[in-house]
Amino acid sequence: MAIYNDLKDKRVFVTGAASGIGLATALRFLQEGSKVVILDIDQQALDIAIQDYPLLKGGICADVSDADAVEEAFKRLDDIIGGIDILIANAGISIRQDFIDITPEQWDRVIAVNLRGIFLCSSQAARRMKAQGSGVILMTGSTNGTEGHPSYADYNASKAGVILLAKTIALELAPTVRVNAVCPGYVLTPMQKAEYTEERFKAINEKNPMKRHADPEEIGALFAFLASSEAAYITGADIRIDGGETAGFV
Repeated sequence: MAIYNDLKDKRVFVTGAASGIGLATALRFLQEGSKVVILDIDQQALDIAIQDYPLLKGGICADVSDADAVEEAFKRLDDIIGGIDILIANAGISIRQDFIDITPEQWDRVIAVNLRGIFLCSSQAARRMKAQGSGVILMTGSTNGTEGHPSYADYNASKAGVILLAKTIALELAPTVRVNAVCPGYVLTPMQKAEYTEERFKAINEKNPMKRHADPEEIGALFAFLASSEAAYITGADIRIDGGETAGFV
């Protein structure tokens, strides 16, 4: 059931959307009646998502860190749904590694996907949105971008960059285009499951005031609200959704 009537028929592009937060967000916008195209680097996962959810208008396989690939992806988006009203720049990677063990190659790849990728997608979206006089850009940041977390130096740096990128371009694009960063804490996604043992999951949950990880659908719900007219006065914000993780010491 749709909650935000103004999202009906909005043209939505979600990156990193073949699984996890991205897929949950794409499905939430489908629920709102939006026209949704998803992008992912994993063609097989993309094919499965398109097959499982036929209401999706299409899927595009591309590496968001590749400028030419992103430009071509947005041209395809134009062909599929005639442009863009809402960008969910969500694609990202995480590699748990102690700082002294991070290679330059790993550093470059994490920054390329998590920060350069959001820059490239946001740039393409912003040009279109400014030309049409409206639009919303929402980026997936992280609580890791707001404070230090061991073993994630590259990831943390990339997400801190995303938050400041969102704030800066929000100032430049206002009042025509709104830009915000959603900063989840621990979310039960395939990427998270791949990194942690069951013991670590339990330890993390015990420290969280809500005693659990977020569901991807809860993050998708926040994206839908921020894209709607209900959030018309929210721009340049980094909004945490972390179960109280960063509220203070428990």
